[in-house]
Amino acid sequence: MAGRPREFDRDEALRQAMLAFWRRGYEGTSMSDLVEALGIASARIYAAFGSKEALFREAVALYEAGEGGFADRALREETEVHAAIERMLRDAIQLYTKRDLPHGCMVVSAATNCSAQNDGVQDWLVAHRRQRTKSVIERLQRGVKEGQLKPDTPVRALGDFYAVQLHGISVQARDGVSREHLLASVPLAMAPLSLAATTR
Repeated sequence: MAGRPREFDRDEALRQAMLAFWRRGYEGTSMSDLVEALGIASARIYAAFGSKEALFREAVALYEAGEGGFADRALREETEVHAAIERMLRDAIQLYTKRDLPHGCMVVSAATNCSAQNDGVQDWLVAHRRQRTKSVIERLQRGVKEGQLKPDTPVRALGDFYAVQLHGISVQARDGVSREHLLASVPLAMAPLSLAATTR
C-alpha cells in the first residue's frame, strides 16, 4: 500500500509564494522557482491553487491583508489627515527597506512589464494601484470635509502626488537607496499638505 503524500501547510506555502513573487515579479518567477520555494511538486501546487495566476492573485491578497496593508491602516486609523499621509509614507519606507523582506512594493514591482499573454495580470495590478490613489484622494476629501484642509485644496492633484511618492519610494528602495535617505524626503513631501492645512 503506497504511503500518503506528505501534508503541507497551505498558508505557509502561500506565504512562500508571496515572497517569491514579491522578489522576482510575476513573469520572473517560474514554476520551478515556486516548486523550490514551496517545497512541493508542481502538480500539487496546481491542485492546491489552480494555476500560477490564481496563486499570484492569492499571494497579492495575502500581501495586501498583511505587510502591504499599511496604507489602508494609516488612512483609516489616523484622525488627522496630515498624520495619516505622513504615517503612510513612513510606513512605506519602513516596509520597503526591511532587511528580511524583498525590497519595494509587491504590487508596484510584480508586473511593470509583461508579455501580451499576461496582460490580464498587468491590468489587474494597474487597477490595484489606481485603487490606492483613489483611497488617498478620498482621505484628502475627508480632510476638507472635516475642516482640516482648505475648501479649495486640489485633492485630486495631491492624491496623484502622494501616489507618485509611494511608487517612487518603492523603486528607490528596490534600487538600494537607504531607509535614512528615504525618510529624509518625507518632510519635503509633506510640505504641499501643510500649505493646504487650515489655521486653527
